Amino acid sequence: MASYLGRRKFLATLLGGAAAWPLAAGAQQGGGMRRIGVLMGTAQNDPDQKTSLAALLEGLAALDWRDGRNIHIEYRWAAGDPEQLRTYAAELGALSLEVVLTQGTPATAALRQAASTIPIVFVSVTDPVGSGLVVNLAHPGGNITGFSNYETSMGGKWLATLREIAPNVKRATVLVNPENVGVARLVQEMSSAASRLRVELNPAPVRDAAAIEHAIEAFAAREGGGLMVVADFITLAHRDLIVSMATQHRLPATFSERSFVAVGGLVSYGVDRAELFRRAASYIDRILRGAYPADLPVQQPTKFELVVNLNTAKAIGLAIPETFLLRADEVIE
Repeated sequence: MASYLGRRKFLATLLGGAAAWPLAAGAQQGGGMRRIGVLMGTAQNDPDQKTSLAALLEGLAALDWRDGRNIHIEYRWAAGDPEQLRTYAAELGALSLEVVLTQGTPATAALRQAASTIPIVFVSVTDPVGSGLVVNLAHPGGNITGFSNYETSMGGKWLATLREIAPNVKRATVLVNPENVGVARLVQEMSSAASRLRVELNPAPVRDAAAIEHAIEAFAAREGGGLMVVADFITLAHRDLIVSMATQHRLPATFSERSFVAVGGLVSYGVDRAELFRRAASYIDRILRGAYPADLPVQQPTKFELVVNLNTAKAIGLAIPETFLLRADEVIE
């Protein structure tokens, strides 16, 4: 009974937000400069994030929306700080914005808590249904929709990839932000895969650089280890540290995004995040033209890329199988 009542309350919150949204949006339809927001978990000077936002602006321009001409964009950058993320979510929620783009589960959840009626288009949210952000993928049911970055089965694929490039791995640690509820299902998939592959899985909760250093140092002290990293605003903000420590300790590592491999990570398998931002422009356009987020289905990724850094493989003394290299979409030498 408690779970049933909890679900009714959740649905009422979503549908209540959906009902209020047309009134808030309708006040903005009078013409003139349209106002949108962007809430990012990482730093403004992050080169990979600049690429993603450039893709967003390109997508908007293709639909005849240009910042400074007919739209004004309010940006906020949390730089890997959870408290700053919540502060900026509250700031954006207090502004008269017609739609806000959010990156990742924590940013989306923070903005929803701060403003339950502003339309939100997310990118890079894992398991939006399990995270409680939408009712279902086909009919989100509230003021939130967007573009997911992983299916939960990806958790097992990352571990299988780790074992393929490093068959001697007997233990694997995965760095996760414990506040990112979307990662929980990924870890469950990793646990199932670990049982099949006879690998000891050790999830390591990390919230800052000190926790990352401690987790990797403690894990690297034993032999036969490998590392997995799920992209999140915490791990993205500290990816240089993570990559350098993995190389220093000669740990085979798989990552969920190419940006880690671009700075020296070993292997990544995941979506092109810039493409998610480019696609998100279409939903922002539709909302600005009167569409309801509740009517725009959450879109799942359809294309993944495998990237290998051979320089890193040589640095840690690992020979990548030729068959694996032939499957790679990109090999960095």
